[in-house]
Amino acid sequence: MPDQRALKNPYKDYDGTQNLFDPSTPSFAGQDCTGYRAGAGIALLYLHLHGVFGESSYLQRALEYVSRSLSLKPARWVTLPVWRRGARGPSRAVVLPPPAARPGRPTSCINRSELSPPFYTEAPPRPAYILPDDCCTARAGFLYSLVFINQQFRPGEDPHPICDAALASGESLAKRNRTQDQSPLMYEWYQEQYVGAAHGLAGIYYFLMQPGFVAGQDRVQSLVKPSVDFVCQLKFPSGNYPPCVGDERDLLVHWCHGSPGVIYMLLQAYKVFGVKQYLEDALQSGEVLWQRGLLKKGYGLCHGAAGNAYGFLALYKVTREARHLYRACMFADWCMNYGKHGCRTPDTPFSLFEGMAGTIYFLADLLQPMRSKFPAFEV
Repeated sequence: MPDQRALKNPYKDYDGTQNLFDPSTPSFAGQDCTGYRAGAGIALLYLHLHGVFGESSYLQRALEYVSRSLSLKPARWVTLPVWRRGARGPSRAVVLPPPAARPGRPTSCINRSELSPPFYTEAPPRPAYILPDDCCTARAGFLYSLVFINQQFRPGEDPHPICDAALASGESLAKRNRTQDQSPLMYEWYQEQYVGAAHGLAGIYYFLMQPGFVAGQDRVQSLVKPSVDFVCQLKFPSGNYPPCVGDERDLLVHWCHGSPGVIYMLLQAYKVFGVKQYLEDALQSGEVLWQRGLLKKGYGLCHGAAGNAYGFLALYKVTREARHLYRACMFADWCMNYGKHGCRTPDTPFSLFEGMAGTIYFLADLLQPMRSKFPAFEV
């Protein structure tokens, strides 16, 4: 059945002869407080532009957006990647909290018409004493914020307590669901075992495999590695991954749900454990990206062409193979024709994760591909 979610890729694939920097090559240069939808994310864009181009005016613009965010209602929670009313801790020090979701419902990464219950449900608000572990709303995202602050100020904040809590949470749920023999760690978001980078297993395991995050390499080997292997077993024959454990529909090719976000977990597992199969799975995910990554949803980071293109850059940084950089450039060419492909207009068209700010962030990162990082996620 043809995929109805992606537009046909019009570009000729890399054959080893293209000169990426030939002038004839298509051009590729170029109210809440959260990082996902609003001002803090745009502040992160301007901070990034300052880092790339060195212009002080970008830093001033970042400060302006941070000031607007800090003028809103004070935070209710201390977890950084937040709800609409959530915390703004790192933005007080530098600029940003990472992505946010709306209170009482999942983000718009999956539309109700695309995934019927139980994989997408209007869940009740999470009790205050239960802290999730994913990248967009809790511990894994908090780890990114902690690393970001450490990189900016080198205060030496210890990630071990956060990782210890995440491991304990994952072990507890695996035992409660009786899945510990398959996966020693298990996580849920809104009563669903999501797989992807935004709310799921791949994003959490990516952080738990970062050097120095977990105290004791034996726990990484005994808890994280078999859990990563469990995710690998969920792979569809196409090379894509389901949005949730148990969902057999090969539909979503987004950073938030599907192979684009799982690539980061696979590449990190390859770096840590040296198992070549992880790299092979990541390369297969890259093929999925090339075939199905120009999304009708648009040009953004969370579920758009720019976010998918970061998967090519991740592969390029590990393999140094020119075809991955070429593919990222072709997706950038697509993004340079912003708004001309009949794609949907996002709810927040200028935001970092849904809109134009994220696309600009990617285009700027493409000028320094070996230093590129998916914003508010890659460490």
